Amino acid sequence: MSEPNDATFDIVILGGGSGGYATALRAAQLDLSVALIEKGKLGGTCLHNGCIPTKALLHAAEIADQTRESEQFGVKAELVGIDMAGVNSYKDGVIARLYKGLQGMLKSNKAITIVEGHGKLVGPNVVEVDGKRYTGRNVVLASGSYAKSLPGLEVDGERVITSDHALTMDRIPASAIVLGGGVIGVEFASVWKSFGVDVTIIEALPRLVAAEDEESSKALERAFRKRKINFKVGKPFEKVEKTDNGVKVTIAGGETVEAELLLVAVGRGPTTANLGYEEQGVKMDRGYVLTDDRLRTSVPNVYAVGDIVPGLQLAHRGFQQGIFVAEEIAGQNPAVIDEAGIPRVTYCDPELASVGLTEAKAKEQYGDKVKTYNYNLGGNGKSQILKTAGFVKLVRVEDGPVVGVHMVGARVGELIGEAQLIYNWEAYPAEVAQLVHAHPTQNEALGEAHLALAGKPLHAHA
Repeated sequence: MSEPNDATFDIVILGGGSGGYATALRAAQLDLSVALIEKGKLGGTCLHNGCIPTKALLHAAEIADQTRESEQFGVKAELVGIDMAGVNSYKDGVIARLYKGLQGMLKSNKAITIVEGHGKLVGPNVVEVDGKRYTGRNVVLASGSYAKSLPGLEVDGERVITSDHALTMDRIPASAIVLGGGVIGVEFASVWKSFGVDVTIIEALPRLVAAEDEESSKALERAFRKRKINFKVGKPFEKVEKTDNGVKVTIAGGETVEAELLLVAVGRGPTTANLGYEEQGVKMDRGYVLTDDRLRTSVPNVYAVGDIVPGLQLAHRGFQQGIFVAEEIAGQNPAVIDEAGIPRVTYCDPELASVGLTEAKAKEQYGDKVKTYNYNLGGNGKSQILKTAGFVKLVRVEDGPVVGVHMVGARVGELIGEAQLIYNWEAYPAEVAQLVHAHPTQNEALGEAHLALAGKPLHAHA
């Protein structure tokens, strides 16, 4: 769409990632005029440096493992090696197809004006890009996130790298240290181990994926030990030194670990510096934009979505927030998003998937009324066929709904759709127990767990 002379829009959006472009598409459906400002590529972190490329690498890693272990299924195959040029070509092809589709969808929409360049908030309702001003009756801040480091830890892109560098590597290191045992850290550790790298994870918190239910963490740690992925938990980072062959990392207690390279995977920070937010009165906390539950900032008619809003940094959260804000601006009064109802998946091997409250959080909220049930995938036919181990754990309130679902095992991320319906619709175990789950599927494990919680276990012990 060509720009109108006055450059005034119903909504001006700063950032074209998941949150920004979802706001734009939904707003256009609601007959609102939109300016979408993006300095890089439309699609943001998720499409170019996050969800999509990492999951492509994880799939390549799964193929490597399946080839290596094929004989247990009666298939004779040999893993000759990993061709990183081929892996990157596959990954980049996936990104390119999705990017082309997204560009086409946005650029062909007559209600959306795409503005390429670095935007800055210069007034409560004005964003400036390369000297040109765009005025919005409403402004949506959606500037996304960046790969963080730690104070005193210099990222050089060669021996000390972030996930951005790791996604474009053209070689496989012999050994690697992963600093951070959260989602990003365990996913890269899983990929690299499958590619034949000697991996050690260093995590300051007492367990891997510490935000997940404790039983999920323990199951992942057991699986990683079995896979010979080394990890040291409860060990804060102290310093890194360059060596002749790579890096030497010192952790709490003076222990040292050496490897060819260090991946800094200590999370993502909000991209909000030098964008004019604070100068225009937007309240911030440690770089994050503070909002109310309707995603309104402290400045009237200025909203924020995605990774810059405190909470889960997930593409689908930003996407849903974008839809919400567009509908809010259009006067549709959408229902507030329940943060606990947003599904979470960690795509390492084995996968972790969860929605709702952990057992610990549920007990904080509901005390001794909390009941849990753990259904082992050893009793599930499809899981046996896949040769995967893990469980489905339910957390419920006595005589009340299921308030948490936690799963560990191959492909359990694909089960989170039903799990999030169970949580968000406040289903009781007896209600889910009435539903028919196809056999043989891993999905049956959800059904079996609810049957057991409803007091009528079929292939499980109550």
